[in-house]
Amino acid sequence: MAKKKLGLEDLGGFVFSTNDDFEESVFGDSEDQEDLKPEDQNLEAHFSNKGRGGKTVTIIKGFTGPEEELILLGKMLKKKCGVGGSTKDGEIIIQGDDREKIMQILKKEGYNVKRVGG
Repeated sequence: MAKKKLGLEDLGGFVFSTNDDFEESVFGDSEDQEDLKPEDQNLEAHFSNKGRGGKTVTIIKGFTGPEEELILLGKMLKKKCGVGGSTKDGEIIIQGDDREKIMQILKKEGYNVKRVGG
């Protein structure tokens, strides 16, 4: 038998307003986020294999800017390295331990990159 919904918390966190002057704000606008030039950004190249079944990945952290720019940077890195990967939670995840190659590519693009960890 299914659990009965008892209160507003069970509705998934919706908030209803009776204010006639209420204006819905849009979160995550790319206009609000600070867009830094590549030379002003300090990226970190991490090596990790935890939580991935022993598979090694290179994680790029520290990007500041719109999500669209992060996705484009991730696509460019994956294409130049010839590997797969993903972009989520403000990080670029590239399959394999290609930190040196990724750091060279990012430096050519004008980013400041630092090697972090092993």
